[in-house]
Amino acid sequence: MIEVTRLNNTKIIINAELIEKVEESPDTVITLTSGNKIIVKESRQEIKNLVVLYKKEVLCRDL
Repeated sequence: MIEVTRLNNTKIIINAELIEKVEESPDTVITLTSGNKIIVKESRQEIKNLVVLYKKEVLCRDL
């Protein structure tokens, strides 16, 4: 799970495993596998970094 900020400054936690794509146009739009879209303040690169950290955390737990 990763925490992101909506445009109205509310924080939400989304399942990183359900992210289908992330676009910047100019706002960052996260599209989930369900088809739901979430517009967030974080950049595309920040979302990528959060997902990478999440994946590392999950993989390291299994060691």
